[in-house]
Amino acid sequence: MEGEGEQEEEGEEEWLLESLRLYNDLHLFELHDPTRVIEWTGEKSICVAGYENGRRNEILQLLLPQRLYAKENQGLCPERDFKVEHGGFSDHPVYMLKHVPKTRLLVTSGPSDGSLQVWHVGQDETDVIKPLYTVNTTQGEEHCWAKIATAFSKSAWVLHGLRVSDVQVTEMESRRTIFVAGSTNTDEVATLEFLEEAAVLACGMKGQLFLADTRQPQGLLRVAEDAHVSEALPGQSWCAGVCCGPLPSSGDRRLVARLSSAGRVMLTDLRNPARPVKMAQCCVPTGGLCGAGFLSVSFAPLLGGHLAVSGFDGTVRVYDTHNWVPSVQDAKPAFVHKGHIFSGAGKAGVAAPVVTTHAWHPSKPRTLLSAAGDGSLHVWDWSELCAAS
Repeated sequence: MEGEGEQEEEGEEEWLLESLRLYNDLHLFELHDPTRVIEWTGEKSICVAGYENGRRNEILQLLLPQRLYAKENQGLCPERDFKVEHGGFSDHPVYMLKHVPKTRLLVTSGPSDGSLQVWHVGQDETDVIKPLYTVNTTQGEEHCWAKIATAFSKSAWVLHGLRVSDVQVTEMESRRTIFVAGSTNTDEVATLEFLEEAAVLACGMKGQLFLADTRQPQGLLRVAEDAHVSEALPGQSWCAGVCCGPLPSSGDRRLVARLSSAGRVMLTDLRNPARPVKMAQCCVPTGGLCGAGFLSVSFAPLLGGHLAVSGFDGTVRVYDTHNWVPSVQDAKPAFVHKGHIFSGAGKAGVAAPVVTTHAWHPSKPRTLLSAAGDGSLHVWDWSELCAAS
């Protein structure tokens, strides 16, 4: 086992040396507890939260180090100086956390019930993240938790649901239900998103997409038919990510990326959801992958045609989808972040941690944040000139 530890240490050293070529910026941090949420709450701050069962979990709002939001690149700089701006404790494990735009409100969810917790982030005189109230929802199985999305139009809204049939929109100030899904589909929800003020999207664990207009009195969800999901990969779990805006040369199309636990990605234009516009086999899951708990796919907000995939192992893979076609093909990543693999280097017998979540920086095109199950938190900007490694 000693030889194995030495090999891991050598691998870490080689990766750090290689990083001088691969990255414009690379910052390595360690959290006290691992997180499965990275939520932007401002231009310079994020929220993270613990997700362990049977204990109180911290919710923290962290201020990024100044060098991470300075205009010029700062080079390689491993350090641990995120500043805790605000903090609180949750009696539930936090599996999802969303900030409500234009407010100081957070909404969290996690097992073992379907309830939502609403929080207020302290200001000036207090640094406490304080619980305000609970939104009770349909009770689910022990492993289930409500998926959530937030929006602000005339007031703060939260879109939530355990199953497709449970999806609803709650106005947070009045706690009034303003939309209820009329679907009879009992598939567990994997992803919820506001497409615009009145349009919402749900992706079920089986990969089906559901669309709804919250202005419709019936509140019916309609299925975006797509036979490719059930035909190609029956029995797989899925998640989804929505393109934040139109891609270059794509007109006004709204793209949704779906990722399966078998490593397949499908891009669908919601104007014509009957058939994916692009498909690719992005990776082959490792034998140790348990379910689809950490799967994540997201579009780059400022780098057209790029998306990131994580949750299969200790890496985050970035893909350029411009050359993808409607038929399935093996896709080569434009970049692979391997830093979390070496987080436990030198610890004999310790398996490499799985990446639990990732998030794109809102104003730096090739910068991402990623976290893993060992508590490591990385901020990285890959070099435009580097080849995939």
